[in-house]
Amino acid sequence: MSQGQSSSLPQNKEAQLRSYQVHLRDSVRSMLENYSEIIKLARVEEDGQLLRATQIEQDHFEMQVRAANIVKAGESLMKLVSDLKQFLILNDFPSVNESISYKAGVYKETQTNMDTKLLMLRDEMANDVFEMEEEYYSSLYK
Repeated sequence: MSQGQSSSLPQNKEAQLRSYQVHLRDSVRSMLENYSEIIKLARVEEDGQLLRATQIEQDHFEMQVRAANIVKAGESLMKLVSDLKQFLILNDFPSVNESISYKAGVYKETQTNMDTKLLMLRDEMANDVFEMEEEYYSSLYK
């Protein structure tokens, strides 16, 4: 965020945006670390102190936990995206004001067109009424 932009935002909005950035970094870091650890588990067998079956079970369990952590971080990122959309919708006042101004202009133009058409209709009706009155009063069949 630039200095000019940050000074235009209220303090609580800046704090919220910083919180979103920290949340994003933490979630991505968690995904990366867990993925790296899963890749490390796909190693060539080594002779160790544990029995082979025990090591396989331990590796399998660790992979499940790390995969669950990746899913949790992914869900956290999806919630972050949703929060950012909501933040943008609620705090994008220039866009909202522009939309309101545009709609007001459109409605004003429509009103002007309607007023013009109504005035023309009024004038036509006044002429027709005048002609009908003239015809009536000059008629022989009053």
